[in-house]
Amino acid sequence: MTHLEQLMNGLEDICDCGIINDTVNRRYFTDMKSSDGTLVVFKDKAYLIIDFRYIEKAKKTAKGCEVILQDRLYHQINELIKKHDAKKAAVNTEFCTVEQFSLMKNALNIQLSSDNAFTKLIRNIRMVKTQQEINLMIKAQRIAEKGFEHILDFVSAGKTEREVQLELDYYMLSNGAEELSFDTIALSGKNTSLPHGVPTDKRIEQGEFVLLDFGAVVQGYHSDMTRTFCVGEPTDKMRKVYEIVLSAQLAALKAVKAGISGREIDAVARNIISDAGYGDNFGHSLGHGVGMEIHEMPYASPTKDNILLENSIVTVEPGIYIENEFGVRIEDFVVVKDNGCENMTKAEKKLIMI
Repeated sequence: MTHLEQLMNGLEDICDCGIINDTVNRRYFTDMKSSDGTLVVFKDKAYLIIDFRYIEKAKKTAKGCEVILQDRLYHQINELIKKHDAKKAAVNTEFCTVEQFSLMKNALNIQLSSDNAFTKLIRNIRMVKTQQEINLMIKAQRIAEKGFEHILDFVSAGKTEREVQLELDYYMLSNGAEELSFDTIALSGKNTSLPHGVPTDKRIEQGEFVLLDFGAVVQGYHSDMTRTFCVGEPTDKMRKVYEIVLSAQLAALKAVKAGISGREIDAVARNIISDAGYGDNFGHSLGHGVGMEIHEMPYASPTKDNILLENSIVTVEPGIYIENEFGVRIEDFVVVKDNGCENMTKAEKKLIMI
């Protein structure tokens, strides 16, 4: 069953019609990448209404739906509502703005719902990945890992964080990445204590950590990894902190399996870091889902009770950040299985010194 067929079947207990107008979900359900367009889904048929810029491509690319050239959008949706005798419609509240909802509510001849049932249906379908989706993320990850191997040869004392970022970005984009998963993080020295710091013109110095958080996109699917390594010899404290983070990550990876909650696997890593005396230095969640977005369901967090399902994807990325000294984060992303997980990340995790 295709993603779109799952969505159509899932409407039964929610509404007669679902309206999707965001880029990510439009591509997810139809395979059509575009900056604009509206997917209108009924229980028995789906329609992609799209303007002249994309109509030729859509007719060749869009799957599982009838493609309609956009003329008067709301009039066209009303015609479809009438055709299918639909009484209640829902929007994806995660992406639909208040302004868009208000316009639709005034223009469409249907009861328009803003509850989250339709949004939850979309999230639940997207959370469990097919083997094809997993293969695309693995392909994206291999590009990122080759980029990491390349950057280890490129980095040296005297290079700036921005130079490292640009070199890594250029390598991934030149070797098969459709785009970058997010703005690459490349930090050194004291800046590594900033979990999501922005690369600067600071020059890397001997004896400093370098932290890289980056990923590639292949056919809309993202990869995500973080590695921390040292230029030259680290101090004893740097080695100790690195080993604590690595121990926490390995323990959490071992705990991942279908049926466990995101809160539980977060606690496995967090307890190790806390017991080592660095609990206050791990201030973010352990992980998040990855797919057509870099952050999606499920989440591994102290505040999330969501259950990990088989073939969902989750990152495992504990960290310790010591203000004005240094930070360490190690991140893999894995496929959740019944009795464990399949790690899609193959890059070295032992402390690398260059």
